[in-house]
Amino acid sequence: MMNTLSMKMARILRPHLMSASLIPHGVKMLSDPGSRMLSTHKSKKMIREYYRLLNLDEGCSTDDVRDSFHKLAKQYHPDSGSDKADSATFIKIEEAYRNVLSHVIEQTHARQNRAEDTEEEEKFKYRTPQHRHYLSFEGVGFGTPSQREKQYRQFRADRATEQVMEYQKQKLQREHFANSITVQDIRQSKEGKITQAIERLVEDLIQESMAKGDFDNLSGRGKPLKKFSACSYIDPMTHNLNRILIDNGYQPEWILMQKEIKDTIEQLREALLASRKKLGNPLTPGGQKQWSQECEQFQENIRKLNKRISDFNLIVPILTRQKVHFDAQKEVIRVQKMYEAFVEAKEITDENPADISQEEEKTPGVKTGFLNWLKLWKFIKT
Repeated sequence: MMNTLSMKMARILRPHLMSASLIPHGVKMLSDPGSRMLSTHKSKKMIREYYRLLNLDEGCSTDDVRDSFHKLAKQYHPDSGSDKADSATFIKIEEAYRNVLSHVIEQTHARQNRAEDTEEEEKFKYRTPQHRHYLSFEGVGFGTPSQREKQYRQFRADRATEQVMEYQKQKLQREHFANSITVQDIRQSKEGKITQAIERLVEDLIQESMAKGDFDNLSGRGKPLKKFSACSYIDPMTHNLNRILIDNGYQPEWILMQKEIKDTIEQLREALLASRKKLGNPLTPGGQKQWSQECEQFQENIRKLNKRISDFNLIVPILTRQKVHFDAQKEVIRVQKMYEAFVEAKEITDENPADISQEEEKTPGVKTGFLNWLKLWKFIKT
């Protein structure tokens, strides 16, 4: 009861003692008991004492603190009717409860903040933007761009000086140590680089000649390969494998795909031209609708053929042998021009039947309109 009375008197007298003139020299003001209980900046020794009063260990949860406080309040609260009821002890337990609860909440928040910081750090660990301004000036220097530029200029001057010194050093070594092993190694390295450059130049010239078509009229073009019987530079295993493949008519996959693509586009063109011929000229509304359907089907076939061309370009070993995709619209326009040429040739044939009959008498066995069809065929090929 005396402690409770002291607390009440302190609350009443505190506002009147706030003035410095009323406080005797050497006397320190006591803090408000309520604020003292709510303070979270207690010494570790006092915190451990609070945990001991509540029969708890550090690291417990807030639920554990509340359960322990309720259990002790039933024993020591003055109005509990218990044999252990004591107001002074209960005040200490309540103070310990408030301080421990505040400490546990602080520790929980600190753990959560650390976990969030770690998660945020892991989230953006590999997303940190590159320092792109250090990618210039060969990564030399630090500070502002102007400062780094000056440092980079100095770096280049120093590097140039070092290169000049190294060159003079090598020159002196070549003059005084012409037969040394180092000089011989450098000479061999230069010879190897020159040989590789010549080989690359020859390969480029060969590819350029192939692109121009210089190898299309060779004497052995289109003929079967020889059996390599007289070639002493091929090992027996390679010789036997080549012989077996040639005897069985083997062809690489890209050769077969190339022939397939060529035959497919010719068939599609001929089929579309035949469909146009069947519809006649001029087109009726029904014929126009049917022609639109034929064009849509032709575009779908061209799309499949272009996919096949993409597969062919992935496996063809020669770059100049790769093919470009066909344009369906251009192909339809081409078929239209072929049909117009066919109609013109037919009209010429109908207008001059006598000349054609005379030509047939001069050249027996030649069909009607051979020359016109020959012109049409040349147009198709081009």
